[in-house]
Amino acid sequence: MNPATKLPVSGVFCASATPVLEDGSPDHATFAAHCKALIEEGCDGVALLGTTGEANSFSIAQRQDLLEKVIAAGIDPQRLLPGTSQTNVPDSVTLVKHAVEAGVKACVVLPPFYYKGVSDEGLFRFYAELIEGVGSNDLRVVLYHIPPIAQIGISLELTARLRETFPGVIVGVKDSSGKIESMQAFASAFQDFSVLAGADPFMLPLLRSGGAGCITSSSNLIGKHLRVVFDNWFDPAQNDKVEAAQARINAWRDLSNAYVQLPTIKAMLAKRRNHAGWTRVRPPLVDLTPAELDAVWAKMAELEAQENV
Repeated sequence: MNPATKLPVSGVFCASATPVLEDGSPDHATFAAHCKALIEEGCDGVALLGTTGEANSFSIAQRQDLLEKVIAAGIDPQRLLPGTSQTNVPDSVTLVKHAVEAGVKACVVLPPFYYKGVSDEGLFRFYAELIEGVGSNDLRVVLYHIPPIAQIGISLELTARLRETFPGVIVGVKDSSGKIESMQAFASAFQDFSVLAGADPFMLPLLRSGGAGCITSSSNLIGKHLRVVFDNWFDPAQNDKVEAAQARINAWRDLSNAYVQLPTIKAMLAKRRNHAGWTRVRPPLVDLTPAELDAVWAKMAELEAQENV
């Protein structure tokens, strides 16, 4: 039996991109279709409105509307892990409360990232006020540790204090530090706690260290390969299959980083979903140039041809 499935949140979750219309607003129909396809392709669920989802480029109302519309389109809210944080407590409470009332599995909550060099005491007060402000026994929080972007990290000490103060609420962490040692430290420090890799190459070693799975951007495209790894990593008889899938995962991940990652992921989705609108990004991001698009799409064709051999 896969030991990771015993954890509160486990599996392959896509850090989904958000398609936008020409006016820059979320494209609800295309997003719902994408979420359904992700689940068919092997994802356990969708972590919408995170970094890859350009969450901080949308208004609170747009974020709430996107969540409501995708649930109305038929996606089970228990498959959803929305990003629900802002740089202040009141707006974060608004987003989290809305998501909890919608019935989501858990909320992925960034620390308040505008002020740098803040203390664990300050971060504790932010999360404490948020949890108390939501005031729901149904609230489940996955902390979001992404110091390369936020420049504010989640420490083991802060996590322990929050878990002790709010039992049953802090169920996991998405670790996008880029350091397997950080992920392994979270996994070894806490029982019944879901550590989710924020980058595809780390899911396999993290699972072997007690992790729960992943929330990654490349799973917009390679859910089927991540599914193979998650379902078979613990079975020595399936090692060759797992290693082959991991090699494909790494190749697609490398391509997604060929240019600025988020526009590149969207460019890849434009080709995969046969929908040119996927190439649009919100400011301050900029879409790929025609030459860059051609290069990415050519490499995608190579990778797909290799998989079909």
